[in-house]
Amino acid sequence: MPVYAFIFPGQGSQSVGMGRDLAASFAAAREVFGEVDDALEQRLSKLMFDGPADQLTLTENAQPALMAMSMAVVRVLAQEGGVRVGERAALVAGHSLGEYSALAASDAIDLPTVARLLRLRGRAMQAAVAPGEGAMAALLGVEPAQAAEFCAEAAVWRRDEKPDLRQVVQVANDNGGGQVVISGHKEAVDRAVEIAKTRGVKRAMVLPVSAPFHCALMAPAADKMAEALGGAAMRVPVVPLLANVTAAKTSDPEIIKAQLVQQVTGTVRWRESVIAAGEMGVDTFLELGAGKVLSGLVKRILPDATALNAGTPAEIEALLKVF
Repeated sequence: MPVYAFIFPGQGSQSVGMGRDLAASFAAAREVFGEVDDALEQRLSKLMFDGPADQLTLTENAQPALMAMSMAVVRVLAQEGGVRVGERAALVAGHSLGEYSALAASDAIDLPTVARLLRLRGRAMQAAVAPGEGAMAALLGVEPAQAAEFCAEAAVWRRDEKPDLRQVVQVANDNGGGQVVISGHKEAVDRAVEIAKTRGVKRAMVLPVSAPFHCALMAPAADKMAEALGGAAMRVPVVPLLANVTAAKTSDPEIIKAQLVQQVTGTVRWRESVIAAGEMGVDTFLELGAGKVLSGLVKRILPDATALNAGTPAEIEALLKVF
């Protein structure tokens, strides 16, 4: 029997039209979208289905929208095929905001609460750094330790003066397969990209993002999330969460809350998380929601693992034949 990890995508997987076919095909999906709309007092589902893209891409919309998409799939699988997270998954994990989807899927947080937390998270992360001051970049064909060295060198500026001044630039995502994302002050990120190119990194490029996520510049957002999570009701998840910041599993609600706060400024250790899941006996990773980014990363990290997707009616129907 396969041992499953249910995994949940992060920001960047959104696209106009996501969830429309699910809503047309399954009452359970329509219920989820309606609950999220009500919680946010916004027709987020219409934005998901019809756009415009620039509004859907806004962090405050993309984060709850991606969670809603994932939870629609979770509920359809449960109601249509009896595939329940607590009975089928050995653990859950998510990439950045995907951790909130994982916690909702594992019954640790109710759907309205997680929708409101993600709306707050998106707004807080966007507001933490003034437009144009931060940036993120992807380095391809590099190990995390190398990327950290580039960041340490790029953080130092105005070398002609003493003492040297430092800017923020750090590893934001260790995605695996030689893909590392860095984040921080725009000038420092640009320097790190140039350093990487001179050191033989095959590809280094600044990403079209609205803020420098998962770095120390997000400290104001972390403070806001600490306050919000402190007052949020959280239960023990029905299966353990494999946390971004530790690449280790936990089920303690207070520890999970603390890790969600740390995650705002900390590195998303996705490569280590996938490896850890494999060491725990997981051989099949099921990505629930929009896109196929995480399942693609899984195949690069653990080539012998099985990576499946459930995000469209056809994918769900095919999956239900396997379970």
